[in-house]
Amino acid sequence: MGPTSLMIVLIVLIAVLGRVMQERYRAMARLHAEESIRHAAGDGGRAQDEVRQLKERVAVLERLITDSHGRADLERQIEQLRDR
Repeated sequence: MGPTSLMIVLIVLIAVLGRVMQERYRAMARLHAEESIRHAAGDGGRAQDEVRQLKERVAVLERLITDSHGRADLERQIEQLRDR
């Protein structure tokens, strides 16, 4: 095998290895993207729960501001908010 043949083999080998590495990185990127989507979907339930809790707290605060309850009732509701 002459120097020209060796050079051709090396060029082909480098090209093939480059293509294999490129496909490997693409596959890893797709896997990472799919994992991120699954993770985000799992966080959706937690986010909805947190929004629900915040809405409940806002409703209590609105009631505290607009209603004219006694001081004891006001303190009790504030303590309930702190306990959450």
